[in-house]
Amino acid sequence: MRTLQAFRFALDPNNAQLADLHRHAGAARFAYNWGLALVKAALAQRDAEKSYGLGGDALTAVPWTLPALRLRFNQAKNNVAPWWTECSKEAFSAGLDQLARALKNFSDSKKGKHKGRRVGFPRFKKRGKARASFRYTTGAYGPSGDLAVKLPRVGRVKVHEPMGALTGRLAVSQARLLGATVSRTAGRWYVSFTVEADREVPAEPTSRQRRGGMVGVDVGLKHLAVLSTGEHVDNPKPLARSLRTLRRTSRAYARSKPGSAGRRKLAARLAGTHAHVAHQRRDGLHKLTTRLATSHEVIVVEDLHVAGMARNRRLARAVADTGMAEIRRLLAYKTVWYGSRLHVADRWYPSSKTCSGCGWRNPSLTLSDRMFHCQSCGLAIDRDTNAAINLRILVAASTSETRNARGADHKTAPARRVAAKREPGTASASQTGGASPRGEAA
Repeated sequence: MRTLQAFRFALDPNNAQLADLHRHAGAARFAYNWGLALVKAALAQRDAEKSYGLGGDALTAVPWTLPALRLRFNQAKNNVAPWWTECSKEAFSAGLDQLARALKNFSDSKKGKHKGRRVGFPRFKKRGKARASFRYTTGAYGPSGDLAVKLPRVGRVKVHEPMGALTGRLAVSQARLLGATVSRTAGRWYVSFTVEADREVPAEPTSRQRRGGMVGVDVGLKHLAVLSTGEHVDNPKPLARSLRTLRRTSRAYARSKPGSAGRRKLAARLAGTHAHVAHQRRDGLHKLTTRLATSHEVIVVEDLHVAGMARNRRLARAVADTGMAEIRRLLAYKTVWYGSRLHVADRWYPSSKTCSGCGWRNPSLTLSDRMFHCQSCGLAIDRDTNAAINLRILVAASTSETRNARGADHKTAPARRVAAKREPGTASASQTGGASPRGEAA
């Protein structure tokens, strides 16, 4: 199977290469700002012409796409950027490409074609505030052995760790380079290669996957994930563990003198702490999702409205620290890679308020109730474990859902349809994942 995949490596440039990387990132930012100024001037000119009653072909053309922006920049680069030969042309093209994408997102959002929040008109990028990055799509770029990469106009830059995972695939023609993005995060430069790779997806689950079978996954704040098997995955809470350091560094940064060397050091320390928190969170999520995708044949998760949960000011920090939406995103492609299936339960399915033993519902259950007590069959069970078992039952009850194509992100039937078929006292031990009336896993 051909699939898009990214390989990211940290760079170890020398001082001269470090200056070149900053210069290329500045060139991309310059091209972006120049193009945005050109677009705004053309829009202002068009509005002025409309006020005079002009229309049709008489109106000033607005460069809105990448080819149009690139043509105008090539015509003016000798005047606006006489130093352009010091950088690769890909850096300027990368900045114009970012602008073209931003303009398209704005127009699509205005027409209702863009999903998510409304996208505003692009704004100018400021040095030190915007993300420093540029991209290569053509030229002699790519790995140079296992310990270095080739970047046009920058040279052969060492990497911090061996790239055998990528170079091995390139050597046997199992991957094809599509582009390379160079970016800076917390003072560290990285290169990310986008490749079209060949992956062997098993036609049938392996023996290890058969032992895992189907599993329901309930994500939360107290525990990162609770499985229908009864396993509770602890939430590492990387942000909560670093809050004391972040507060102390933030106060010191706020009291420092603007433009001083001490302020720059504190800014670097603050950025490094945030990057460390993000890396810890990403590492935990990757380990969890990889284990689920390789050890279970079918994985059932909820369609959570994370943006709505984050509006609660008391839960916003904890929700952001967990990365709930990232779990589903990672499972979406890892289940394809490892030959398992992903099913997404309906957003309004009351998994926590429904008894996993008999189907009775408790509509008055609140977030403070950590135990579920069934008034119909007397089942007492942890609310998160109960929700995970219900997710597993939801898909197990509809046999047609498990016959879909392997690896797809499938939506289950609405909760009200499935719940209507299950009467109190009719659930078997196999439907509850082998749970006894006391909520103990068999």
